[in-house]
Amino acid sequence: MKKRLLSLVLLSALLVQLLSGCAAEVKESAQPSAEPSTPAAVEPAQSQPAETESAQSGPITVTDQAGRTVTLEKPAEKIVSCYYLVTASLLTLGQKDKIVGIEMKASSRELYKLCAPDFLDLPGVGSGKETNIEAIAALEPDLVLLPKKQLEAAETLTGLGIPSAVVEPETYEAFNGLIELLGELCGCGDEASDLISYYNGVVDRVTGLTKDAEKPAVYLAGEASWLRTCAGGMYQREMIEMAGGSCVSQDIEGRAWADVSGEQLAAWDPEFIFAVSYAEYSLDDIRNDGALAGLKAVAEDRLYTVPSEIEAWDYPQPSSILGLLWMTHILHPELVTEDDYVKEAREFYKTYFDLDVTQAQLGLE
Repeated sequence: MKKRLLSLVLLSALLVQLLSGCAAEVKESAQPSAEPSTPAAVEPAQSQPAETESAQSGPITVTDQAGRTVTLEKPAEKIVSCYYLVTASLLTLGQKDKIVGIEMKASSRELYKLCAPDFLDLPGVGSGKETNIEAIAALEPDLVLLPKKQLEAAETLTGLGIPSAVVEPETYEAFNGLIELLGELCGCGDEASDLISYYNGVVDRVTGLTKDAEKPAVYLAGEASWLRTCAGGMYQREMIEMAGGSCVSQDIEGRAWADVSGEQLAAWDPEFIFAVSYAEYSLDDIRNDGALAGLKAVAEDRLYTVPSEIEAWDYPQPSSILGLLWMTHILHPELVTEDDYVKEAREFYKTYFDLDVTQAQLGLE
């Protein structure tokens, strides 16, 4: 009887979602340049004494990164993560055993193969493009975490009595907010506070080193084409600037990858070009593009791929701190040496994942 009732409720919710889907898409496409709501400034969580289990076991009410109120009866024990950036953060916070459902394409994540092989057998139930409501409900989670692109699915889940939180860690400040949010929802506030302190400590160290350095012009090439780059509202732009560079695409509005012309890239004339590790092209493809032959970065062969083989260090996730150190090394090798960032990377993966990483995994071979 209970299963029949759940199926009827699910069917009703799905019909509502389908009927409203087209309208939602029209509304979204009618405002392509609309900026997502910016999360309120979040102060790093303060470490609390490990005093009380009860302090972390009662009802929890938080505001997620879409401005929604989320209430749990107690810290989440069965979590579905529909977003890789969230899953990687949960792993770093030691919450691996709580995850019962995961984002699609998990089998392509090298990090999971190394430190969470059980994830490869979990049901893939969501992504930035789609969410399987029925499959999520069947897992009976007490918390579902989704990207802001799946706000409508989050509302549907909440209507079914399944708590959901929406995240959008697309800035440095919002990444800190994500970690604090996960700490509250999952009852791991101390771990979240420690991670935020470590992360901010590295940022402070790097920005202190680079504050008076010259700021070379940097172009970050995206996944599908070297004529696709980060917009000014993206986390990657902040990384470049913290590393002591000047992001040539900083004036592009929005928080999404943007297409640019060869003429625009030539006008920017960057001194360095970084390609993401998940690019569908090679650095040689850029070198062999005759239209770019006159660029300073190409003429002086200052083309680099952001490491590593384990995960993308330019994503807004905990390991991006290693990408920041790498960028600083490339732009200002006198301030951060290769030994510096390699040592930090090895300590990071050992501390948070108990992994002894190799030179090849760090993209050094």
